[in-house]
Amino acid sequence: MSAFAFAPQPRRTTVGVSVGGVTVGGGAPVVVQSMTNTDTADIDATVAQVAALHKAGSELVRITVDRDESAAAVPKIRERLERLGLDVPLIGDFHYIGHKLLADHPACAEALAKYRINPGNVGFKDKKDKQFAAIIERAIAFDKPVRIGVNWGSLDQELLTRLMDDNQAKGFPLTAEEVMRETIVQSALISAELAEEIGLPRNRIILSAKVSNVQDLIACYAMLSARSNHALHLGLTEAGMGTKGIVASSASLGILLQQGIGDTIRISLTPEPGGDRTREVQVAQELLQVMGFRQFLPVVAACPGCGRTTSTVFQELAQKIQEDIRRNMPVWRAKYPGVEGLKVAVMGCIVNGPGESKHADIGISLPGTGELPAAPVYIDGKKAMTLRGTNIAGDFETLVGDYIEKRFGNGQAAAE
Repeated sequence: MSAFAFAPQPRRTTVGVSVGGVTVGGGAPVVVQSMTNTDTADIDATVAQVAALHKAGSELVRITVDRDESAAAVPKIRERLERLGLDVPLIGDFHYIGHKLLADHPACAEALAKYRINPGNVGFKDKKDKQFAAIIERAIAFDKPVRIGVNWGSLDQELLTRLMDDNQAKGFPLTAEEVMRETIVQSALISAELAEEIGLPRNRIILSAKVSNVQDLIACYAMLSARSNHALHLGLTEAGMGTKGIVASSASLGILLQQGIGDTIRISLTPEPGGDRTREVQVAQELLQVMGFRQFLPVVAACPGCGRTTSTVFQELAQKIQEDIRRNMPVWRAKYPGVEGLKVAVMGCIVNGPGESKHADIGISLPGTGELPAAPVYIDGKKAMTLRGTNIAGDFETLVGDYIEKRFGNGQAAAE
């Protein structure tokens, strides 16, 4: 391979884990997951948000189980989702008292598709191993997988202190940062080994090692990947809000995925006040799609605009088509098999417009500043027509709809 070839490395072989019928690892496509921020005890709000996340494309949804009221609500949430026809696996997020909640609420333990526990706060001192074992035993009893999720914000302080002392005794061969990374990785591996000793098979274990610094995250997962074949959940914890969170998550997870590391991902964005929680799902899907790992939605290519494109028509049209696609995909996915591979181009002038449109399945080159009020349309690489008049945008939207029906609707009819 050329030194300048940057094709993704082959997916690292990991043990496959079934989570409510969704396979994580074992060569399966990278799975998208998300997490609610509702009070789980509020059944109506939690059902609504789980439904929204799942509709947006989240294949697994994690919910907080932090007290008796939330644990008691879980089976009711599961039942309500099933009545809505939503078969989305729910993951229970446990901290501090997970052993007690799972023991006291067997219906909750049964309704969840997976348990997530943090070895840094599953228990402390002499209670740690006992409470960890209690959760693993419940997972075995209910045949549930477990994610052992280490987080540097709640890292096992006893293990960190011991490794720091060992490093000091050796004359500080490692930096404090390197010791911290090693602690994170060891915490995950030691916990996984203990879970297997108790009786939980490896095909029921997923590991994660979350930090909020990009370079630390890449280093920790590279170490974890090299030292185990467990399925791995990727996520930059506390990624932040807006573009910072999106860029940091995409940079770190993109590098790991490119190296063949990671089996399921979550983009941990802080929503803006009143913001849409499903944004994290959209970003996760777009990351996997632009890197070529999965295809979720038709691609809409649009030029950024310049002095040649003082009109906002192409921007408005690109936005409208993109919004229509995302809104219609839940129906289109079933009605038009293969539609997620569609490529649409909405260009603003004649410089790159015709060429980009020819590369798409259907594309339009709108008139730029000073150009004639005509918009050539290209279908399957060939110029099909030229749109003119005051309703060019609306006419092109109709053409896109007709193209989808003709290309993908016929395939569906033939399959039936």
